[in-house]
Amino acid sequence: MTEFFYEDMLPAAKPDETPYRLLTTEGVRTVEGPGGRTFLEVDPEAITLLTETAMHDIAHFLRPAHLAQLQKILGDPEASNNDKFVALDLLKNANIASGGVLPMCQDTGTAIVSAHRGQHVLTSVQDEVPISQGVYNAYTRLNLRYSQNAPLTMWDEKNTGCNLPAQIDIAADTHPGHETEYEFLFMAKGGGSANKSYLYQETKAILNEDAMMNFLDEKLRTLGTAACPPYHLAVVIGGTSAEAALKAAKYASAKYLDTLPTEGSASGHGFRDLDMEQKVLKLTQDFGIGAQFGGKYFCHDVRVIRLPRHGASLPVAVAVSCSADRQCKGKITPEGVFLEQLEFEPGHYLPDVTHEHVGSEDEAVQVDLNRPMAEVLAELTNYPVKTRLALTGTLVVARDIAHAKIRERLDAGEEMPQYLKDHPVYYAGPAKTPQGMASGSFGPTTAGRMDSYVDQFQAAGGSMIMLAKGNRSKAVTDACAKHGGFYLGSIGGPAARLAQDCIKKVEVLEYPELGMEAVWRIEVEDFPAFIIVDDKGNDFFASVSKPIARNIPVREGAK
Repeated sequence: MTEFFYEDMLPAAKPDETPYRLLTTEGVRTVEGPGGRTFLEVDPEAITLLTETAMHDIAHFLRPAHLAQLQKILGDPEASNNDKFVALDLLKNANIASGGVLPMCQDTGTAIVSAHRGQHVLTSVQDEVPISQGVYNAYTRLNLRYSQNAPLTMWDEKNTGCNLPAQIDIAADTHPGHETEYEFLFMAKGGGSANKSYLYQETKAILNEDAMMNFLDEKLRTLGTAACPPYHLAVVIGGTSAEAALKAAKYASAKYLDTLPTEGSASGHGFRDLDMEQKVLKLTQDFGIGAQFGGKYFCHDVRVIRLPRHGASLPVAVAVSCSADRQCKGKITPEGVFLEQLEFEPGHYLPDVTHEHVGSEDEAVQVDLNRPMAEVLAELTNYPVKTRLALTGTLVVARDIAHAKIRERLDAGEEMPQYLKDHPVYYAGPAKTPQGMASGSFGPTTAGRMDSYVDQFQAAGGSMIMLAKGNRSKAVTDACAKHGGFYLGSIGGPAARLAQDCIKKVEVLEYPELGMEAVWRIEVEDFPAFIIVDDKGNDFFASVSKPIARNIPVREGAK
């Protein structure tokens, strides 16, 4: 019989080297307790301050390591011009967002707080309350978007108007030496990247390198670009339950498990496989998807974590952190309230001369949208997929709820709204507009959610040119070939730059009661886009979504 032993499933093999900045020393104090033990008293105001500041920071600032990875793309001779164009736009966006006015992404996410509370930490309230207060303060005081819908019935919902509720998980930390520490991980998870968390229930049959790489070749391509690459990708193999695998994948994508051991043992702890991380990274580089529009940089990096498992179960979890890499750590100790130091001055990651890194500005085809739709379509048909465009003129903005309402009108025998016949439709939903600006952060949303509307809308003369992010289904390609339409891909991620540099005017056209889901009319100038699906049935993403046959099994004895 094996002797009893205990080891954490996710142990730290090396110290945490996260840089922190002190927010305050107020609201925390130590007191002596029974048995000579020291306790840490934390006021709720300290927890609220930490949470509010964290939610502000991750909406506007990024980690230095993430910015350095974007900078690296610009200097990589193997990167495509499209890789470099996206990286440069994301660096410009980071610089604009760091001004603290426009958030880096218009989808300012679900607020997620994971906390670990030492055994000798004392508070006077339910800790979820001051955490929620901090989330509320940040989202209502800043130019952030409210994305949380409260279910009123099984089918009816209403936006909560403050981005609550947050997802809050508080666990006990019983590790020796952590008695008076309260540690936090703050995340803002947008719908695009959250929707790219996947769970596969597999078997031991894939626990060899060839089978695993074939499996990942197929599954990782399905991530597509809707979640705004380049990604920080996490793959977790194993887990004592499905939810344990998924949770580890989310943590790993946020670099929260980087201190894990790099080798396994009979004790059953999890570990990082550094060799597999490099092999999977190389796999993604060979996809050809690149940083959204073809190239090498589908991923910045990869984390591969192996966990223990039940012999009859092999969960495999996949998660990504997107180009809006929004997370930071925090802690409350006897010394004060601390928050991870993000990069407040990202400008030095920008190159001194920008055009030489991405090719000449003349490479972008200038498209005047202030012409009859037939003329714009006649121009676009001259160019192949992957062509870079600069759009100037009028766009109509409509997304999920607006599309559903327009379909109801068509089904009732009404006409397609003229604005969808006359102008391209941009799938997006803005964040709040700062005072004195034309627009709040206003990047594209995931196109795939509108796929089911395209054939019907184009048959009625609308949505002939669509603009959004991410890959689309074959139904959209077929509809564009049938009706003569186009799908243009916008760069996912640089919502602040689009608002500051490209969007000149915003006004509501219809359904103002829907808030950010209303139908908007916007005027744009040099708005960047790429032809993804054309009127001939060509789809850029179709060419990079099929896995490569790595080996063909041969029956033993066959010649």
